[in-house]
Amino acid sequence: MFTGIITAIGVVSAIEPLGDGQDMRLAIDTPQGWLAGAEIGASIACSGCCLTVVTLGDSRFTVEVSAESLSKTTLGGWRVGSRINLERALKVGDEMGGHVVSGHVDGLGDVLSETPENGSTRWLFRLPDGLARFVAPKGSVTVNGVSLTVNEVQGNSFGVNVIPHTGTVTTLADLKPGDRVNIEIDMLARYVARLQEFHA
Repeated sequence: MFTGIITAIGVVSAIEPLGDGQDMRLAIDTPQGWLAGAEIGASIACSGCCLTVVTLGDSRFTVEVSAESLSKTTLGGWRVGSRINLERALKVGDEMGGHVVSGHVDGLGDVLSETPENGSTRWLFRLPDGLARFVAPKGSVTVNGVSLTVNEVQGNSFGVNVIPHTGTVTTLADLKPGDRVNIEIDMLARYVARLQEFHA
């Protein structure tokens, strides 16, 4: 489990096809010391995708990604040099600064616009079909692994405000209209909607 609070920006340093070339092994470089205490088999959220560490160095780890994950997330578009958001798995007793995040991407969204607004930036995203009903004003959503508070929802789109600090410590500031992003809906919203189906 994760919180959506990004603690480092990593850089994809190598991409290696596996087997018949459908799966991939990715090497990701991290800031010095960020991997301290990590072990092989650990889970790390990489721009919102929970991946398992298969090899580990002082400031580099590798993960293996299936063709399914490559096709259903932004990972299939990563290249050497791509910057990604990183978060280590939550430990019991850690501060819960964002919201409960599983690292399982629900769908790919699209960046619609980026607009300066006072001291922050207003981002507008389009949701994949079927996910809009899980996103509500003042609720939580995860975009590329970042826990964000929803400001408004209009049809299949929603807006958030990103403060300068968040733009600096994540890769959100790298986005531009037309880019695709990993979307994970709020787990609580999913269960509330499921309960409503039973009582409908």
